Formats: sequence, structure tokens, C-alpha cells
Amino acid sequence: MAAKAAALRKSSHRSENFIQKLVKNPKIPFAIALLIADSILVALIIAYVPYTKIDWDAYMSQVTGFLEGERDYSNLKGDTGPLVYPAGFLYIYSAIQYVTGGQVYPAQILFGFLYMLDLAIVVFMYLKTDVVPWWALSLLSLSKRVHSIFVLRLFNDCFATTLLHAALVSIICQKWHLGLVIFSGAVSIKMNVLLYAPPLLLLMVKAMDIVGVISALAGAALVQILIGLPFILSHPASYLSNAFNLGRVFIHFWSVNFKFVPEDIFVSKAFALSLLVAHLSLLLVFAHYRWCRHEGGLFAVVRSKIIQLKLRVSQRNPSSTKKVLQADHIVTTMFVGNFIGIICARSLHYQFYSWYFYCLPYLLWKTPFPTLLRLFLFAAVEFCWNVFPSNTYSSLVLLCVHLIILGGLWISSPEYPYVEKTTDKSTSKKKAR
Repeated sequence: MAAKAAALRKSSHRSENFIQKLVKNPKIPFAIALLIADSILVALIIAYVPYTKIDWDAYMSQVTGFLEGERDYSNLKGDTGPLVYPAGFLYIYSAIQYVTGGQVYPAQILFGFLYMLDLAIVVFMYLKTDVVPWWALSLLSLSKRVHSIFVLRLFNDCFATTLLHAALVSIICQKWHLGLVIFSGAVSIKMNVLLYAPPLLLLMVKAMDIVGVISALAGAALVQILIGLPFILSHPASYLSNAFNLGRVFIHFWSVNFKFVPEDIFVSKAFALSLLVAHLSLLLVFAHYRWCRHEGGLFAVVRSKIIQLKLRVSQRNPSSTKKVLQADHIVTTMFVGNFIGIICARSLHYQFYSWYFYCLPYLLWKTPFPTLLRLFLFAAVEFCWNVFPSNTYSSLVLLCVHLIILGGLWISSPEYPYVEKTTDKSTSKKKAR
């Protein structure tokens, strides 16, 4: 009886401590309430908002060809054209077809769960970094377009985005190799995830020694090889040219950004090259002056790794050198790197909004802007993505808002990148006395 009473007291004490933590940190109960409220909203959307088919039939046609034994990517086609996604897409949607029988309504329910899973992962990241105030977490559930992308359109972007966020969580938890494997899985569904590759590589170089970087990259490459193996063995040229076509030209009419650019210029190689130069230049500038500022710049980071490699080869310093990066630094670097890619993308279709919507509240609160301006910029981006079809004015406003946010990120104070393991000397002295 005494043991039971003691156990009950301990349980009661733990409950009281848990409640006190919730009271002191309103983010946790608010996040739980947000997830519950959004799950109800998703259920209502699926039940009452009409579904409009866009790519679903094409997905099912491509999957059917794959399941029937076709391994030549040039022959896997749907009513929207040939298959242009890596093989991970086929495996995911083959499983969906098996579970749902190719029917839309059960697939919507499945995507509803996927939406909630993705939102929960993103909320966890926001709680982990503690950049955004608790009430601003509600912005993550206020996008009409993102709800539509997930449960009314069933785009493959949803799976790629969810896996990308899961990879970020793994990296935040210092599980770099697992994070790279998940990241590679996201790339195998849609190549847009590669926009995160440059900042991810920089973070790997900062956090790991050269052996760790190479082994993590090798693991990611192995995932791509294994996923694409049936196609690589049978029709390698067809698979690589279709699944990883970096030179695709999207239709001007469907683009949300750069709609103000005349179509003949929009589809030109010169315009594509200028955007690529702008993309790479912005990445280098941010990497040198922002992401590596505390290390003395990008070249200082590269130089230190070269020195470490030389020492390792000469066996004078065979031990590995690993550093723990702050969660805030990891998420900021990844989100800003992706956002730069979004700004410089020649074409953004409506489903591409899911590539960076969940970054917006975080990025806005990393700027030094007042709260009202942050909310206004958030609303402006959402408004532009809900103008259909996009026009010269909505496209121009979207670019201007993007550039304002990027400017705010540039002038903000960069966070210290590393977790410092320090001991409290005054405490230790007191204990010694």
C-alpha cells in the first residue's frame, strides 16, 4: 500500500510539473489545439468542397504502365504528357493506387492524413527553433492554396515536401546520415527538393569532417541508384533524361511568377541563364556574408576543411572533427537557401507554393520588420497565389514581396551557428565549497 501511495504521489507530481510547463510555455497547448482544429477543417474540405481533377488521371496512367511492366520512361505517359518525375514517384503512387483502387475520395482521405503529418512535423520544427511567437503558428494553417494542393489536387509535391521536412527534423536532431537518406527519398519524388541541396551541403561541411560528408553523400546517392535501378538497368538514357531533366521549359500561361515577362523572353535560354546566374550569385553572397559570417566567410570554412583533410591524410590528426549546429542555424540556412531558389525559379506553378509556404512565417520572423508588416507580407504572398489565372500585376507583386522578404533577411542579425558546451564555473565553485 505504501509503495502504491508513493507511486501515486510521484505520478501526481509529474502531472503537476507537466501542467506547469504548459502554463509557462503556451506554444505547446496552442500547437496541439492548432493541429486538432486544422484536422477538422481538412475533414470538412474533403466532405464539402468539390474535387477538380488536374494530374490525378495522368498519375494513374503512368503508374498503370509501370505496373504492367513498362521500364522505358519515354513510354510512360498520361494525358498531361510523358513522365518527368524520378522513380520514387512511381512507387508512392503505385501504393496509393493499390490502397485506394485509383479512386479519388479515399485518396483525398489519405492525403488529408499526409497534410496533418506534414503540419505536425513543421510545427515541431517551429517549436524546436523558437523563432516564431506562439500565436503566429496559426499562420501555418491559414493557406487556402496549400489546403487545396494537398486534399483537392493530390499533387506529388505533397509527398516530396513532407519527406523534406522529415529530413530537416532528422538533421536538427543531428542524425545527418538518416537526414540525407530521407532527403534523397524526397528528391526521388520530385526534383524541386534539390533547391535545398546547396545550403545542405554547406551545413554538412560545417558540421562534419570530410569522411562524414562523403559517407552521407554516398548514402544519398545509393538511395537514388536503388530507387531507379529497374530503369537504369533497362533504359538508363531514357530514365536519366526524363526523370532528371533540368532544362524543361514550362508553359508561360500557367506560371505564377514572371508573368509580366513577355513569353518570347520567358522561354528563352538567355532568360534562364540570367536567373541561374542570379541564383548562384545570391547563394554565394548569403553563404559568405551570412551563413559563414562567424567563421570568417565561406572561403575560410573551405580552407579549414582543406587543412583538416591534409592533416588527416598525413596522420597527424586522424581523429574526426564534428561540431553541433544550432537548430535555428540549420533551419534558417535551409529555408533561406530554398527561398532564394524560389525567387530565381523561371516558372512556379500553383502546386509549387507548397515548396516554400511553410518557410514563410519563419522567414518573416527572422527579419527585423514590425509584426504588422510581417503579417501584411504574408497576406500579400497568399493573395498572389490565389489569383487565378495569374496576371502581370499579381506576378509583379509576388516578386516584389519576395524581394522585400529577402532584403529583410539580409539586414537581420545572423544567429551564432554552433552549440557551445560550456560549464558554469561559478556553480562549480559553489559546489566545491
